[in-house]
Amino acid sequence: MSFFSNFHSDKCPGNINGNPINGLCEKVCIQARKVFDACIKQGQQENLTVTYTTTTPATVTPPLTFVSARSLSPNGVISNLEVDALPDRVGFSRVQATVTIPMEIVFVDANGVEGKAITSIPIQEDVILSVPSPSIIPYTVEATASAVSPEGSFIGDGVFQINACTTVILKIVVDVELLVPTYGYCAIPPCQDYSQEICSGFFELPLFPQTPTRNGNGNCNCPNN
Repeated sequence: MSFFSNFHSDKCPGNINGNPINGLCEKVCIQARKVFDACIKQGQQENLTVTYTTTTPATVTPPLTFVSARSLSPNGVISNLEVDALPDRVGFSRVQATVTIPMEIVFVDANGVEGKAITSIPIQEDVILSVPSPSIIPYTVEATASAVSPEGSFIGDGVFQINACTTVILKIVVDVELLVPTYGYCAIPPCQDYSQEICSGFFELPLFPQTPTRNGNGNCNCPNN
């Protein structure tokens, strides 16, 4: 079983039935990353020139045929960050940054051998976000990023030209300690092992055969135990 497979407990996460106040037992302090503001930006980047330095396998025979490319992780790398408060909008700032998305390119070389190359694409962001007031614990600007490229071509000398669909989420986050009401600790149910039940029926058989007995009428009866 798991939290969501036939396990019923008021200490498991899931939908709330009835009065949500029923079962609350304490207030706890938890460490969390509070998101003060966030925005998403999606777009199509065309004719991007990307360079790779290493390939897998290490030796490939050009020319290379582009197959596809996609981001390696959901974490974008922020650089050239500038945060400037807007004088006409209290609590808001202009946030400028370069978000670099690590990418993996899949290709086929001249000998028909499939390979992979590591590269990255930079995305320029210039947005407005709500920024918290100064505090001892500072805020940080983080980026969640994803990219996929279904089209590209090999230019030569470690260079591809690609078209990519990108998604970038910029967030203003602070490590905080929050006071929240809770229902206590989660009740962790035992795991349910996956099985195709190929032995169903076999394990229900008795370990040893039963010895028949005769009743008063001369008929054979199997014992009940």
